[in-house]
Amino acid sequence: METYTDVLLVTANVGSLFDNTIQNYKPQFIALHFQEVGGKDYMANMGYAENFFWSIESSEEMKGYDRVCIYVDNHFQAEDSFTALGSMYFIHKSLENIHQYDFNDKDFKAVSGHNKHVGSLDGVTTVEKEKFPKNFWPDFKWSRKGFMRTRWIIHNQGLDLVNVHLFHDASNLIACNSSPSIYSANRKNALRYVINRISDSRFTPLPFFVFGDFNFRLDALSLVQHLSISADVQTVKKDSSNEVEKIICEEKDNDHQVLLHIEEKLFAYLHQAVFREDNGRALLKYDKEVGAFHDVVGEEEISFPPSYPYSEENTKPTQYMNTRCPAWCDRILMSHAAQEFIHRRDDDEKTVIYNTVGPNICMGDHKPVFLFFSLKTNEH
Repeated sequence: METYTDVLLVTANVGSLFDNTIQNYKPQFIALHFQEVGGKDYMANMGYAENFFWSIESSEEMKGYDRVCIYVDNHFQAEDSFTALGSMYFIHKSLENIHQYDFNDKDFKAVSGHNKHVGSLDGVTTVEKEKFPKNFWPDFKWSRKGFMRTRWIIHNQGLDLVNVHLFHDASNLIACNSSPSIYSANRKNALRYVINRISDSRFTPLPFFVFGDFNFRLDALSLVQHLSISADVQTVKKDSSNEVEKIICEEKDNDHQVLLHIEEKLFAYLHQAVFREDNGRALLKYDKEVGAFHDVVGEEEISFPPSYPYSEENTKPTQYMNTRCPAWCDRILMSHAAQEFIHRRDDDEKTVIYNTVGPNICMGDHKPVFLFFSLKTNEH
């Protein structure tokens, strides 16, 4: 007999609101994956972050969820292992048949009650956490990046849920140097590392969903060439060295209006609406980073605007900041085996929803991205 479990996966910043997403879809299983717990100034803000997690857990929307598993890596004193990742899982009282894996005992156990793990997570056996090794890229300043995995059986379907945070672009100028950029190559190595780790022989490989902030960026070199095709491009160098300080693209006529101005942390494009019109569809061809993984992962069709970098002003919820080129950083990817148990109806009714949370609400610089679907399982 086929059974269906409604599942909601969300990748989010701490501080995001969940608007009406939970009420709209009424999922039986919710997975929330947070990155940058505590934000940039995590030493000062970690207390606020913890309060935020408890406020979600005790909120009115979560009243019907009688089992909760929370994992927050907030142990910033442990520099070699701190990832600032947080994962929350909510199980509705209507979902009876669910088990979670113990990586130590190598066995699945029934989930009951509220299980909260906050700290280094070192002795917690129901989660596997790893910071990317320091020797990965010795040329780069190290940061809080890594992954966190939990493993579940819903009815009789096993799956891994992996929270991930990959490396960002440190400089817009360096990102424009090559195609693909050096940063893109770093992310590719890191994601391949994650997929290899969750698929290795230590545990039986299972279908997986990997979701979080991949920091995927548009291919800057080819995009800038496209945006400045009818412009005069000037490269301004620092006096003391040959290093590029800014790239300025001026329109050839129209009083030489500046079309595009790029510096290390500035990406100011005159016609910003192109990133929002038709959900930025015209720019998806420059979203190339996930293409390197089509052998092992798939993704639902993107029909929402770039998820980053939104203005953090309450009055500008749909505006992008001009610090970085807008991009689809926040994603939900799945193994090909996982794609097979997503239930798709034969009629036209859309049963799989891949979208942003709060498109018209200020959510911080990242808009949370969610995937809602029915998990198809066979009960014997």
